[in-house]
Amino acid sequence: MASSSSFRQRTQEPEVMAESIEMKGTGTFTVSETPGSMYSPEDESPVHGDVELWGDTEHDLRDMKRLGKKQEFERNFSFWSALGFVSVYMATWEFVLVSLSVGFANGGFAGLFWCFLTTVLCYSTIVASLAEMASMAPTSGGQYHWVSEFAPPEYQRILSYASGWMSTLGWLASVAGSNFVLTTQIEAMVEITRPDFVFESWQYVLLMVAFVVITILFNTWGAKALPALETTSLVGHLAGFFIVLIPLWVLCPTNDASEVFGSFEWKGGWSPGPGYLVSQVTVMYCNLGSDSVVHISEEVEDASITVPRCMWYSYIGNVLMGIVMLVTMLFCIGPLEDVIDSDVPYVLLFNNTGSTTLSVILNVILFVLIYAGNITALATCAREMWAFARDRGLPFSSWIGKMDTHWNIPFHSVYATSAVCILLSFINFGSTLAFNIVVSVSLLGLLSTYMISIGCVLRKRIRGEPLPPARWSLGRYGIVVNTFGFVYSGVIIVFSCFPSYLPVDAASANYGPLIWVAVMVIAVAVYVVHGKRHYTAPVQFVEGRKAAGIELQSS
Repeated sequence: MASSSSFRQRTQEPEVMAESIEMKGTGTFTVSETPGSMYSPEDESPVHGDVELWGDTEHDLRDMKRLGKKQEFERNFSFWSALGFVSVYMATWEFVLVSLSVGFANGGFAGLFWCFLTTVLCYSTIVASLAEMASMAPTSGGQYHWVSEFAPPEYQRILSYASGWMSTLGWLASVAGSNFVLTTQIEAMVEITRPDFVFESWQYVLLMVAFVVITILFNTWGAKALPALETTSLVGHLAGFFIVLIPLWVLCPTNDASEVFGSFEWKGGWSPGPGYLVSQVTVMYCNLGSDSVVHISEEVEDASITVPRCMWYSYIGNVLMGIVMLVTMLFCIGPLEDVIDSDVPYVLLFNNTGSTTLSVILNVILFVLIYAGNITALATCAREMWAFARDRGLPFSSWIGKMDTHWNIPFHSVYATSAVCILLSFINFGSTLAFNIVVSVSLLGLLSTYMISIGCVLRKRIRGEPLPPARWSLGRYGIVVNTFGFVYSGVIIVFSCFPSYLPVDAASANYGPLIWVAVMVIAVAVYVVHGKRHYTAPVQFVEGRKAAGIELQSS
């Protein structure tokens, strides 16, 4: 295999050689080999590497060389297993059933339906922007790496460091949130068969700890089977959709279409405008997670095209299934007053089938699929934390970032992620709205990184500065899509800080912003004490930016 010639940074925009691809229902996007490239487009030969061992394509080898990273994972995720990875984590139709209770009070049936449609359309600009960056720089670091590479030079270090902490916080909260959903499902199944049983807070916590411990096994000793598990889970995700959907339409009495699409109710204390925007927060949570596959980029074959395609296809597929399931739920769930009064509204939906046995079966299907997504969530968070530790961005980075050379799995980052998630489960002791707090923290953390990374790319586009090549590119629509995604991220960040209901008391307050600020204060303190001396911004290893003699980075 021939060795690659050195990559050369360009000072002028090269001629774009692009191929447009049509995606059904989504418009035309451009696959471009050389848009704003920082290195020569004719340099297509890969660097030296053991292709048979690692499963790298020529593009993977070239990308890792440009990014300055040593290949430490085996690339054992194909397109289908990677698509399963991100689709099962997103689990939009599943989370439509279990996490939209806020929307019923803030908008009613019609408000929730139209809020869902507008939110997924707006959020698509964020997903598309992230997918393009994933094609430019397919690395497990994701957003904090992109910020380091695309931010103004004087802010690259501090912004990437902050993004790394926010991303870590967001993913930790996402894992904890999935565990919380699983415990509520256990409660729902018990409630169906034993309505008089009351769960105590400590029982919630013990269940969440048990779920974390079991998930650890799938991400350590069972990690070699993870690609096969994700492909199987994708089949279950699709099959489960129809298995749940069909009995609901056949057996449940239905609400009137005029009520579903035209009846707005504002019983959460908010006026229509703010209430509508507050509802977008939980709708966003149902569709969050397209970037999960980014954090396994170094394990995906032909990552610079496979990862963005999986992000986009999974988003479109999940959104369509989510809309169908939402409409089904709104028609079949029963009177709005009963739904608002219920702690677990989807139990009413399943009970409307008239069969206790069927209700339990549907709950079990939902539980298994969401738990499969939780395995993905832990894998995602562990990879992101491992990558950030590789750049010495966390305390105890040398331990967290250690890669097991026999298994090629970052065991320590899995353990560290799990330990923090167990601590987050204790939030349940302090608030009856623990899930809404975790949702807020997750959105604040992840959307902050989306906003910063999209803003950095948008700035370069506006200034006409070169960008790395993207095989999945927004092309001429880049500025428009990036601008809308940047602004919309900011809007959702603001309303993630709002309480779900009014009036607010100590038990119903949204403590998510407080937790987010506290973590940022800790991050600043760690940066002053540790980061200034030890953190290595990813851009320091990128071809065309790194100093002479710098070797490929490894953990």
